[in-house]
Amino acid sequence: MSANGETREEIFRAVMNDEEQYSIWPADRDLPAGWREVGKTGTRDECLAWIEEVWTDMRPLSLRQAMAGAAR
Repeated sequence: MSANGETREEIFRAVMNDEEQYSIWPADRDLPAGWREVGKTGTRDECLAWIEEVWTDMRPLSLRQAMAGAAR
């Protein structure tokens, strides 16, 4: 809540780990180890909606690579 009593909506950023899994993280905090920004910042709902659009394959990268190797 701000000094004048208004509620401030927290700003988030979309992040991704080495397995190409997405999450959101408060924009005013340092990222945890193993996570990087992926270019989307906004409200919680905006970031989650963006992730829903771009994260079309929820399998971790290592699983996708293993399955591709097995298919060869």
